[in-house]
Amino acid sequence: MFTQYIGFEKVDKFLKKYYEKWTHPDKAMKKVYQAFVVLILTLFVWNMPSSWFGMEGITVVQQRLIAVFVFAMLMWIMEVVPAWATSVAVIGLLLLFTSDSGIGPMCDAEKVGKLLSYKGVMATFADPVIMLFIGGFILAIAATKTGLDARLAKILLTPFGKKSENVLLGFLLITGLFSMFISNTATAAMMLTFLTPVFRQLPASGKGRIALALAIPVAANLGGMGTPIGTPPNTIAIKYLNDPEGLNLGIGFGQWMMFMFPLVIVLLFVAWYIIKKMFPFTQKTVELQIEENLHKGWHTPVVVVTFFVTVILWLLDSVTGINSYTVALIPFVVFALTGVINRRDLEQINWSVIWMVAGGFALGYGLNASGLADLAVKSIPFGSFSPLFILILSGLICYALSNFISNSATAALLMPILAVVCTAMGDSLGVIGGTSTVLIGVAIAASSAMILPISTPPNALAFATNLVSQKDMSKIGVIMGVISMAFGYGLLYLIGSLHLL
Repeated sequence: MFTQYIGFEKVDKFLKKYYEKWTHPDKAMKKVYQAFVVLILTLFVWNMPSSWFGMEGITVVQQRLIAVFVFAMLMWIMEVVPAWATSVAVIGLLLLFTSDSGIGPMCDAEKVGKLLSYKGVMATFADPVIMLFIGGFILAIAATKTGLDARLAKILLTPFGKKSENVLLGFLLITGLFSMFISNTATAAMMLTFLTPVFRQLPASGKGRIALALAIPVAANLGGMGTPIGTPPNTIAIKYLNDPEGLNLGIGFGQWMMFMFPLVIVLLFVAWYIIKKMFPFTQKTVELQIEENLHKGWHTPVVVVTFFVTVILWLLDSVTGINSYTVALIPFVVFALTGVINRRDLEQINWSVIWMVAGGFALGYGLNASGLADLAVKSIPFGSFSPLFILILSGLICYALSNFISNSATAALLMPILAVVCTAMGDSLGVIGGTSTVLIGVAIAASSAMILPISTPPNALAFATNLVSQKDMSKIGVIMGVISMAFGYGLLYLIGSLHLL
């Protein structure tokens, strides 16, 4: 993605290294064994006696859905294949074995129970939330293509001057801001490229290089919390919070930013204080040299105006009545009609993320449309669960998994389950701030997971500079992860208690 992006060679190098584990001969047999284990466990759940589930009246279709869920969970956690490939398999399994367009003998509604609509399963790929993703990708591609991103970075970093600690703050804040609207990976690659000449100025014996290199992934990960399009877990949370047939809370783009943007800014200042104390600069000043290549011509002002109009409409969605999903298509329409983007540019959209998210949505659709969610609500006494226990457990599970696997996969796995749990618990969640505390809390936990180089692509890119040790990354990752979750959950509890969402 973003082959024209400044610093793309860093992204390209990372992606090649990341996907080697699915093709390297030494890993091949391990993946075969893992796939065999997944197959055996999936088939076991698929064929085990229905009475073992402890839910009276479970149908064959519902049992198959549970098996598919187990398949997705194991495949995502073990990373037998890339996460998006698992999502594609999930959609295929649902269509073939649980839908009204499935394999004839295995999909007789009279024998297996209520079937899913094949149109409903396929529609998950065109869910309004997917349109929100695409709109965000299109904005980022247009900003990259015209050189607007580098120009903005140069303009925004200039006021921070030459003092080393202020430059560190500038990179934290600007990286965080960019990652709210542009891919975290692309943002990290661009900002690390801008830092390359700065690294040369700093003495190798000092810790200033480490501070700046760590600032980029920390800011990119935290900045993603700021908007619904900042990172996939946010968008997945919005999907379940606003589902008209589910929780239907109607949380808009502007509402999200009203609370999460200040949180991100506070966290970035906290990160600045901690990083500069842990990795102090020995050289007090640095000279920034940011090369920019703003394209001349009328395309650039079109992108600038469209970008700001889109953001304003997102922020004022409750005033204009135009929801964020519809607004997301405005830049797509404008850039397509004016020739800012072309057919080749569409190939730069991160389709793997979209397929990843769509697979998670398909699972959620299956749970609801098959009646399995309602059956679980009636069969399992969720109402007797401790709200605080659910809150802490969901956050810890998400944080733990997101440090080792894709945070998108983690959110896709947890959100459908938590949506069912929250619906069943009803008003009892009021003591912790409501349903939004649980689901948005999971999104915050996903963005807070940054302990290892493999935790997020920005972490991997920073580690690839060879300026950061895994020990240093883990140290700052644990500290900022704990602070981020503490501040985030505290804010959500306050918002819920005051009924501001």
